[in-house]
Amino acid sequence: MNAKSAISKEIFAPHDERMLGAVQVKRRTKKKIPFLATGGQGEYLTYICLSVTNKKPAQASITKVKQFEGSSSFVRRTQWMLEQLRQVNGIDPNRDSPEFDLIFENAFDQWVANTASEKCTFFQVLHHTCQRYLTDKKPEFINCQSKIMGGNSILHSAADSVTSAVQKASQALNERGERLGRAEEKTEELKNSAQQFAETAHKV
Repeated sequence: MNAKSAISKEIFAPHDERMLGAVQVKRRTKKKIPFLATGGQGEYLTYICLSVTNKKPAQASITKVKQFEGSSSFVRRTQWMLEQLRQVNGIDPNRDSPEFDLIFENAFDQWVANTASEKCTFFQVLHHTCQRYLTDKKPEFINCQSKIMGGNSILHSAADSVTSAVQKASQALNERGERLGRAEEKTEELKNSAQQFAETAHKV
């Protein structure tokens, strides 16, 4: 089981939540740790996860999840409701870059994703989720590549391609039905005219 499946099972499933996406990150800037805060828990991996509750009305949230060195389990850290997200900054709209910022009502984090494509996939899911679950105050997406925005998300394009395939198939069936209908009409006409011809010939 990969890390994201394990997070989904350990962190979200027990709370009747569904994980929609996750991205492994590191801080771009080190947080200042107070001088007295010694004896930390050592190295850890950080994931930013996007989830939604199964209960209606569905509530979407962003959760910081950590996995400490030497442990196979995951720990839920900070969690924000999606409504608290104010801005998503992709840093550079002209190239695939793993850096991004998330600005919440009461927090600001600067991250670097494992890969640019992992960040891109997470942004697409995040953008789609904001459009779906937030009615009024949607966060602004700035410095993002166009493929992330405007309905070009993986979810949208998959849905669009399925819809268009269904439409094409149904159109083909309709056309085929029409052609068959026309062929039947033509056959009937030929049959009638042949019958009339035969009757006329017989009279002659």
